[in-house]
Amino acid sequence: MVRGGYFVFNKKWFHFRSHQSRNKEQFVTKQQEYPFFMELNQNLQILQSVYANCPDVIFHNFIICGKTNAVIIYIEGMSNTELIDQHILAPLMLETGVEQNNSFIYLKKKISVSNMKEVHDFSVAIEQISIGKPVILIEGEKQGISFGLAKMEKRGIEEPQAESVVRGPREGFTETLAVNTSLLRRKIKSPQLKLKPLKIGRYSQTQIMIAYIEGIADPTLIEEITNRLKRIDIDGVLESGYLEEFIEDSPFSPFPQLLTTERPDVATAALLEGRSVILVDGTPISMVAPTTFFSLLQSPDDYYQRFMIGTLIRWLRYLFFSIALVGPSTYVAVLTYHQEMLPSTLLISIANSRENIPFPALVEALLMEITFEALREAGVRLPKQVGAAVSIVGALVVGQAATAAGIVSSPMVMVVAITGIASFVIPHYTTGIALRMLRFPLMFLAGMLGLLGLMMGVIVLFTHLCMLRSFGVPYLTPLAPMKGRDLKDVLFRAPIWKLNSRPHLTGEDKTYRQSHGQKPDPTRGDES
Repeated sequence: MVRGGYFVFNKKWFHFRSHQSRNKEQFVTKQQEYPFFMELNQNLQILQSVYANCPDVIFHNFIICGKTNAVIIYIEGMSNTELIDQHILAPLMLETGVEQNNSFIYLKKKISVSNMKEVHDFSVAIEQISIGKPVILIEGEKQGISFGLAKMEKRGIEEPQAESVVRGPREGFTETLAVNTSLLRRKIKSPQLKLKPLKIGRYSQTQIMIAYIEGIADPTLIEEITNRLKRIDIDGVLESGYLEEFIEDSPFSPFPQLLTTERPDVATAALLEGRSVILVDGTPISMVAPTTFFSLLQSPDDYYQRFMIGTLIRWLRYLFFSIALVGPSTYVAVLTYHQEMLPSTLLISIANSRENIPFPALVEALLMEITFEALREAGVRLPKQVGAAVSIVGALVVGQAATAAGIVSSPMVMVVAITGIASFVIPHYTTGIALRMLRFPLMFLAGMLGLLGLMMGVIVLFTHLCMLRSFGVPYLTPLAPMKGRDLKDVLFRAPIWKLNSRPHLTGEDKTYRQSHGQKPDPTRGDES
């Protein structure tokens, strides 16, 4: 009788006693190659060693029809115990004296659970148990059955706090992957919507879904996304940001190379353009790949409002993006080196306000910007009930007190306030963070070299944007490289009936997404 053997799960060795001779090397190669034993006690011994010191894992022994020993294994709090008692244990335990040649076939016929899956080895059984699906093992059978009776607490569908719109859907993704995929299915009912599953994390075993529309998305893009995700070897994935840093093209760039969103309508629009959406279990934040710089400056409201309003708001957003980036730097450069650019009346007014200020314009701007960022961060971290009040009142009190004390001038307070408002206009939080970070080196360049230093910084910044890629797609597409056909949804928002072609990102150009000639014309009448 051979008593030595090992079982490998998540690169950890578990010792067991075996009545059968097995080579140790057999268990090292792949955990899927380790099937169940015929003896129930041997299977239980291995599983109990795997789940040692896990009191929430329940091993419930029972007898099928009063004759065959069996055990059901599940995690308390993750499986629906009421349904287990009602649809599994009650039918199998209450009926006695029934002759059955095969307990496994009898079990499948007797249990009224539609979602059943045969389990043939330990690794699959552990995987099913870990996601809340109970597993039954039977004496004399080398396979078990897992049941789709998982029950975990989940948050209801709510409107995303960070991506609110005036007009449009009020639903957002949740932390449950099955709910998120169903939200996509509700909007795209075609079977061409494909979901490619992955698991990442040695211990967390986090479920990932790569969503795309077959026939629109480039297969090489989906393959590249899959390969980048498969290369990740990490203990656990707690949020989609973990994956973002592993799969982006330029990890040292301040600009995000994946669009993050909580809105199913934004994810659906990206899918219909030939992009892919990466969904992560445990977080409502999904990632869209590839993305472009101009996608980060667009909002769902641009398409839900009339096209003239959408175009106006989009240009306003571009203007305030520039102000948020170079506003304080321009003020510092002009006030320090290029006073002749200001009208005499304005220059005299600014000089009077700065008469008793002990700091140069650069130090003054840095003090105010750092204070403003601290107040904004405090407003985010404080409890919701007091966060907004502290940030608003704090900004007013600090600004007024600093001006009265002669530490900063009134024009500087105005410049910083306008810059802060401009940064709030950016629809995506990650893009706003990049602007807030880049603002400081541009201020240093403006304070040292004036407008020359500012222009040098802007040129370096745009050169970096031109070099940036998102899964091989140029970041400034369709402006650089120039694609005139796609500019009608970048520089302005053309009417929906004019957006006949989808943007060309990678692979074959799958151009048309709607029929031509749909411009409203009441003179045509009913042409059907």
